[in-house]
Amino acid sequence: MQTSTITYSHPTTVLLLTLCIALVFMSGCGEVQSYKPQAVGPEGKMTVLIDSAQWNGAVGDHLREALGGPIYTLPAPEPMFDLTRGAITSQRAFDLIKRQKNVVIVAPLSDTTTIAQFISNRLDEGAREMVNSGVSAFIPRNNLWSRDQLVAYVTAATPEELAGAIQERSEDLLYEFNKKTRERLQKDMFEKGRQFEIEQVLMDKYDFAVNVQHDYLIAEDTTNFVQLRRIISSESWRSLFVYFEDNANPNDLTSEWVYTTRDSLSKLYMQGNVIGYAQIDRRRPLTTENIDFLGKYGFESRGLWHMVAEAEDGFEPLGMGGPFLSYAFYDEESGRNYLIDGMIFAPNYPKREFLRQLEVIAYTFRSADTSSSNDLATAAEQ
Repeated sequence: MQTSTITYSHPTTVLLLTLCIALVFMSGCGEVQSYKPQAVGPEGKMTVLIDSAQWNGAVGDHLREALGGPIYTLPAPEPMFDLTRGAITSQRAFDLIKRQKNVVIVAPLSDTTTIAQFISNRLDEGAREMVNSGVSAFIPRNNLWSRDQLVAYVTAATPEELAGAIQERSEDLLYEFNKKTRERLQKDMFEKGRQFEIEQVLMDKYDFAVNVQHDYLIAEDTTNFVQLRRIISSESWRSLFVYFEDNANPNDLTSEWVYTTRDSLSKLYMQGNVIGYAQIDRRRPLTTENIDFLGKYGFESRGLWHMVAEAEDGFEPLGMGGPFLSYAFYDEESGRNYLIDGMIFAPNYPKREFLRQLEVIAYTFRSADTSSSNDLATAAEQ
C-alpha cells in the first residue's frame, strides 16, 4: 500500500496541486474568510464525520487512538481530543458541523455511504483514480466553512487501506490539529490585557521574551532564570520559567540534561511554604522526544512533578504535585541552550487545557537575534 500525506504547507507538491484544483469548495484554494462565521466549540472537542460501520470498526479504532488516545503524563489520563461522531442527517445537522473548530471527515471511496459520496464529489476523476490505485489522502483545510477552523479529509480506496493510513499518519493528523489549536488559543489568550512592558523588560535584560498574559507576574528574576506565575487561588496556580546557558554546546541537550537541569532549578526556586521542593516524579510516565521547536533543534518533555522533603534514604513525597512540560533547544544566533518549562497545580480540575495554555506561551518565544510574528513591534501595531 502506498501512502501519501497531503498538506497545504508544501504548495509545490504535484499531488497537492492536483487535489487542490479538484476540491470543489466555495473558497477554492484560497483562504477568503471575511464572510464566514466564527468557528465555535471547546478547543479540545473534535467532530468526526464518519459512517457508523467505520466508526465501530478498525478505522474508528485507529482514529480514537490517533486523536483521542489518553495522555498518560497527566495525574489522571485525559484524551488528547474529545472525539464526537457526527452524521449528515439533515441540512441543519450539517450546518452545525460546519461551525465546529475541529472536523475530520473520513470514509473509504469503496463505500456507498453519504460521507463517502461527499468526499468523492470533491475529487475529480483523476484524483479518484489516484486514491483507488492505493494513494491515501490526508487533506487539511484551514477556515473551510468557518474562521479559525481546521477540517481534515482522510480517505483511501478501502476500509483496510484507510485504517492503515490513519495508523501510519497519526502523527501528521495530531500535529495539524495541535498547531491549529495553539493558533486559536494564542489569539484568545493575548487579545486583551497582554503585558507588553514585562515582555520588553525580558528582551532588554535577557535578549529574549515570551508573551505575558494580563494576570501573570514575575516571581523570580536572576542572572539566567526568570519565572512567571499566575496565582488563581491558594489552591491553584500556573508557572512558567525560562533558563538559559551562554556559550552552550547543543550536544549537551539530552533527555537527562532536561531532567537534571529541571530538578536542580526547581529545588532552588520552587520550594514549599514550610518544607520541601518540587521534583520530577520518576515513578510516573515521563516522555521526551526530539522536535523542531520554532525551527530550532530541541526536545519536548512531559511528565509529573511532586513536592518532596529530604530524608535519610533520599526523599519523602509530600503529596502535592501536578503536570509539567519542558522545551529544551539550542538557539544558534545567541549560542545559548534554553529550557522553557511550564507546570500546573490545580487539584480537582482537568489539566489538559491548562497545559495547552502553557504550551502556547512557550511557542511565543523569540530572541533578540531572530524575528517573529509575535515580536513586540508587530504585536503593538495589531
